[in-house]
Amino acid sequence: MVKLRLKRMGAKKQPSYRIVAADSRAPRDGRFIEIIGFYNPRSNPVEIKIDEEKALKWLNNGAQPSDTVRSILSREGIMKKFHEQKN
Repeated sequence: MVKLRLKRMGAKKQPSYRIVAADSRAPRDGRFIEIIGFYNPRSNPVEIKIDEEKALKWLNNGAQPSDTVRSILSREGIMKKFHEQKN
């Protein structure tokens, strides 16, 4: 099963994350299928960049977002568009 989740990047004590589509059996920072976006919680304000088309494509293909990615997608309005597309 494909999951949308965070891949940790950055130096020690300075995390930034990539939002990726990955096989659920792959390790957190290991193999992934496609990069969907970027999330930096350390900047002020928080920096989020997501390719909306790629995210919607993966959601329509049945990818399950992790809890954190689901909240990020909701904040950006992508989950709302996905649910509107579905109905």
